[in-house]
Amino acid sequence: METLRDILDAAALGVLPPADGRTTVVPQMSPRDAGVLAFTAHSVVFVDEDPRWVLETLRAVDCDALSASMNPRFLAALMERTGRTAETIDAMLVGSPLPGGPPLPLTEIEDRGHPRIRYALRRRHDVRAWSAEGGVLVTGRGIGGRLEVSAEVETPLRHRGLGRLLVTAARHLATEPVWAQIAPGNARSVRAFQAAGYVPVGAELLLTARR
Repeated sequence: METLRDILDAAALGVLPPADGRTTVVPQMSPRDAGVLAFTAHSVVFVDEDPRWVLETLRAVDCDALSASMNPRFLAALMERTGRTAETIDAMLVGSPLPGGPPLPLTEIEDRGHPRIRYALRRRHDVRAWSAEGGVLVTGRGIGGRLEVSAEVETPLRHRGLGRLLVTAARHLATEPVWAQIAPGNARSVRAFQAAGYVPVGAELLLTARR
């Protein structure tokens, strides 16, 4: 049986699910993460629920079938069914590892109480973080155990390319594909990741346990 990780690993190599208009339902890989991935004309719902319920609920949504998995009515029903919550639908990007060292000096943050580390631990495990002058880079294991990255740049230093350098550094630190989830409205971040060579492959909604 194909797993969520199988799907993600293939997508990282540019092999996307078939554009056949179907929805694949697979089990969660951890109790922490459930959600929906939308690729070109194919969706993946990863949740520990009856696949028949998922598919029947999708068919009942009054919209284009290709849009049903990200339709607010379906997502609301899924959250109600699972008792989970969500924040936003993100763009899903991936970058391959790069040889050599990072393009800027980095110092690993050892303090597990650092605000960016504490925030990342809500959604990821094996979290690591590095500081640079004016910014912070964070990596960790998220959906399906994949390696995910985020970065933060101090306000006075924005618009100078530091964000691009930080997320490029993540590719140099990695030995496997690096994934990013970005709210589409955050155009500045989208541009930084694309300038760093990350490629958009789809959209995703992460369902998290209610606090």
